[in-house]
Amino acid sequence: MQYRRFGKTNLHLSVFSLGTMRYLADSENAQQTIAQALNLGVNHLETARGYGKSEEYLGAAIKKGLSVPRSQIYITSKIPPTADADSMGRLINESLQRLNVDYLDCLGIHGLNTWEHLQWVKAHNGCMQAVQKAVDDGRVRHVGFSTHGSLELILAAINTDLFEFVNLHYYYFFQRHAPAIQLAAEKDMGIFIISPADKGGLLYTPPQTLIDLCQPYSPLELNYRFLLSDHRITTLSVGAANPDELIAPLQLADSIYKLISEENLAFQRLQNHQKYALKTDKCSQCYDCLPCPENINIPEVLRLRNLAVAYDMTDYGKYRYGMFENAGHWFPGMKANRCTECGECLPRCPENLDIPALLADTHERLGGKNRRRLWE
Repeated sequence: MQYRRFGKTNLHLSVFSLGTMRYLADSENAQQTIAQALNLGVNHLETARGYGKSEEYLGAAIKKGLSVPRSQIYITSKIPPTADADSMGRLINESLQRLNVDYLDCLGIHGLNTWEHLQWVKAHNGCMQAVQKAVDDGRVRHVGFSTHGSLELILAAINTDLFEFVNLHYYYFFQRHAPAIQLAAEKDMGIFIISPADKGGLLYTPPQTLIDLCQPYSPLELNYRFLLSDHRITTLSVGAANPDELIAPLQLADSIYKLISEENLAFQRLQNHQKYALKTDKCSQCYDCLPCPENINIPEVLRLRNLAVAYDMTDYGKYRYGMFENAGHWFPGMKANRCTECGECLPRCPENLDIPALLADTHERLGGKNRRRLWE
């Protein structure tokens, strides 16, 4: 296991962190998963008050006794932004109590996803007043935020200089947040990548087309290497549901060197195949088509279409597309069938895409069962 400095926190975290959203089967399974992670060199455990009984299960494991001293384990919990300090203060104390700890190494503002959330954070008497009090009295040592928000919002939150780390989405198949990675690195913030196996493309169950294009690597291995080779990034979340799911990812825990020529060739094959498969229907993710009068997240809808058409990533597309209209600010936007063909997006598209037709095609391909966030 390799370890990296988590930005200005000066904590040295394992390059893989145990994300505890999916070990919710029972307390015994959670304790076994935590023990396996620690035995394999993971020193960062990440939870949230919103993850069902995750904090309670981690707290039970801590109370029972872990194989590694508390001083050598870094625990992050996340709490949603609140409009007032009193609510945040109460939530911090509840998390500490559930976790059976006297302090959090890291507290993340969980789901800083809207401009209203950012205003709460910046307000003089808002939630950060309670957070600062917890820092001052030692209940919290470092403060950051997690986000599913827009790039513009993420950049604005980073530029407040209130945070020491950021948890965000960034993967080979979603590089929209590259400017946020760069800005966070310039500000010496720790960078934690959310769910690269799942949100990064359901890469633990890849389609055969994607498997073939990535040879001699697996799609998941290539995505991990894309991230691990970037030394601005500190750690990647592994959301193991049981101890066995830790084995394969952590085999790459020492693979932090620069991309080699064979890996670059695989990435080039992926790019070439996407161009060939999509031809003139490829959305390049410029976001110039927004805003949409019907609040359709056109670039994200068309990104999912790109992946489904080019790589047969239809299961992933359905998984993510089904969250539109069902996950609130965690995955905002309306489904593509809300398009009224008003045409406002058409002159803004530099590629002259027939956006209404592509939206209709995406809905036909990916429409199906509605989904919510995993922990719900």
